Amino acid sequence: MSTPSIVNTAKVTGRRQLSFQSYEELLADLERLGSGPVRQLGNWSPGQNCRHLATVYNNSIDGFTLKFPVPLRMMAKLFRKRLMSMSMPAGFKLPAKTGRSLMPPATSTEEGLAELRAAIARLQNEPRRAKHPLFGEMTHEEWDKIHLNHAALHLSFLVPS
Repeated sequence: MSTPSIVNTAKVTGRRQLSFQSYEELLADLERLGSGPVRQLGNWSPGQNCRHLATVYNNSIDGFTLKFPVPLRMMAKLFRKRLMSMSMPAGFKLPAKTGRSLMPPATSTEEGLAELRAAIARLQNEPRRAKHPLFGEMTHEEWDKIHLNHAALHLSFLVPS
């Protein structure tokens, strides 16, 4: 049995250009993805992408166990406004320990979609927010922007067939 090759996501072509302004827009896109076949351009299945986003969304309420290195946190604070306003780049590599904590296990599309829908409902109903592991304290609006940009990045690798 051969090991699947790892896709360099920074070089993937044919990704969808996405920008979500609300969770309703994100949910509408998820419904489209869940209604038919999807071509996967990156390393994660549709279910894994959804489970990863759900994990991060829930962690933004419950708190993160991961820690970014101090130099990275200091740099993020210096460039916070700029980083918060830009799209997330494909191919960004998290530090190994951090990346492992957010790596989703194999998950069916249905399971991943259900987890992400539940996490979005929770975000919309839960007033509490934890500190961001890179930026520290953030407003609900800042969290929403980060979450929607994060979803646009990951879902851009999933193309309805």
